[in-house]
Amino acid sequence: MRVVDPHVHFWQLDLGIQPWLETPQPNLLGDYSPMARDFGPAELLAGAGDIDIEAVVHIEADATDPLRETQWLTGLANEAGAPDLIGALVVGADLSAPNAHEMISRQMAACDRVRGVRQILNVHADPLYDYVGRHYMREPEWRAGFALLAEHGLSFDLQLYPGQMPAAAQLAADFPDVTFVINHAGMYVDRTTPAGWRAWRDGLTALAARPNVAIKLSGFGMLDHDWTPGSIRPLILQAIDTFGVERCLFASNYPVDGLYAGYADIWRAYAEVVGGVSAAERDALFADNARHVYRIDAANP
Repeated sequence: MRVVDPHVHFWQLDLGIQPWLETPQPNLLGDYSPMARDFGPAELLAGAGDIDIEAVVHIEADATDPLRETQWLTGLANEAGAPDLIGALVVGADLSAPNAHEMISRQMAACDRVRGVRQILNVHADPLYDYVGRHYMREPEWRAGFALLAEHGLSFDLQLYPGQMPAAAQLAADFPDVTFVINHAGMYVDRTTPAGWRAWRDGLTALAARPNVAIKLSGFGMLDHDWTPGSIRPLILQAIDTFGVERCLFASNYPVDGLYAGYADIWRAYAEVVGGVSAAERDALFADNARHVYRIDAANP
């Protein structure tokens, strides 16, 4: 199976920039201590099985020093075990910080594969699910930093919960020149009532109304540790129906979702769920859309 994987994480613990991995604390992932080990291209390829990984997009991994992470990844990209494995980087940046412009500029100077920025936005009333504890999208300073993305030709990886989607849809309308990529199928978190489903479904509809928004179908294990192809099928089909094949990207979220399933098992489950699509649609979902969205093989903007 040919894939371009648009959501992977690499790390090296002795860099000292991922304290959340160095001292694991139970959260929505459950006990993630098995993940607290070095993980790079060699480990990814070793566990790929029969999956032909043509390229990956590295997504920032909550590093305390995002520039250090980018510099390390630049060296890693030059040493990767497969030619051009790391096709693009989505780097970390605090867009509310006064030095956001300097940080983004330095990261782009460090690596010509920088294509976007991610700053996790997840806020939730339940502390188990709350990532950041503040509503960045409401802050004028953050919005001023967000405007830098269009100036630099960068996309934004949008990780949030359904309750935040109306605000994000307005953000996408306010910044039409920025490509937004929803992470992890919109993280359908409130699963105990019909209202939770409606919030997720209607939030996706609002975001899909903006032509500059795409969605990654990934991360299902984070909120459904015992997922099966049957349990993720409604989410995948709803997202594809809402956004259309041309704006959907399958991704592994490895090694995080490796806590719940093997790498090849994840991709085979996706293939089972969309087994009835055409060959062209399959190529789009599994590889071509990722290449397009993250401008893999393109010159740095």
